[in-house]
Amino acid sequence: MLGANPDAKILAGGYSLIPAMKLRLASPQMLVDLGKINELKQIVVDADGAHIGAMATYNDIRDNAEIASLFPAIPEAIEHIGDQQVRAHGTLAGSLAHADPAADLTPVFLSLNGQVKVTGPQGQRTIAADELFVDLWTTSLEPDEIITEVFLPTPQPGTIMAYKKHGHPASGYALAGVAVVAVVRDGVCAEARISVTGSTSKATRATAAEEAVAGEALTDETIAAVAQRAPEGLEINGDTYASEEYRAHLVSVLTRKVFQTALVR
Repeated sequence: MLGANPDAKILAGGYSLIPAMKLRLASPQMLVDLGKINELKQIVVDADGAHIGAMATYNDIRDNAEIASLFPAIPEAIEHIGDQQVRAHGTLAGSLAHADPAADLTPVFLSLNGQVKVTGPQGQRTIAADELFVDLWTTSLEPDEIITEVFLPTPQPGTIMAYKKHGHPASGYALAGVAVVAVVRDGVCAEARISVTGSTSKATRATAAEEAVAGEALTDETIAAVAQRAPEGLEINGDTYASEEYRAHLVSVLTRKVFQTALVR
């Protein structure tokens, strides 16, 4: 159906697509509903990590005890998403495919170094998190491909993680949000993936902050210094809601807070 209709759109939860259609930002000639494909609703956690079907809802993921134990930043971020209706029907895979620049789970997925498994006429392939997000509402998915599974690798021993955001008071969308996943051994950060949402055109890693924290003891002074470097090298956006300078400040503040939260969890 997708191959025969280049303007068709995939319908998963629909909580991004339907509002876009109401605003005439999207006018697909056909909707391809994945809701009755039961194989896409499964969540399996094994020794390798979590295999999350494309139609597993936010609530399905949040309420999975194994997900909450291995990836506490996931249910933490889900609590920031939309409202009860969105969390009951929206999907992680749909959020990743939509690539909203202010989404809450895109930076968590990026920091967790996840992957998406996709299927199209040419067969199946895997796209790494670092290669998925291209630009504003743009991914490396082909028009006739669908995400069938989101894979999150099992965290290394000593991994800490958290997500924090500053939301718009009316819409709830992130003016800035920061996710951190770090491996800590004997109080020293061996490696970290720090990702930003809401302030850039896509979920983006704060590489300057990652480099600054690697190999450092996670003291208050170190975290403060790393937080100051978090906006460095990022193309921060400014608009009528928040200036570039304000969003850069939020990224710094949230980076400090997200490390503090991860360390005490």
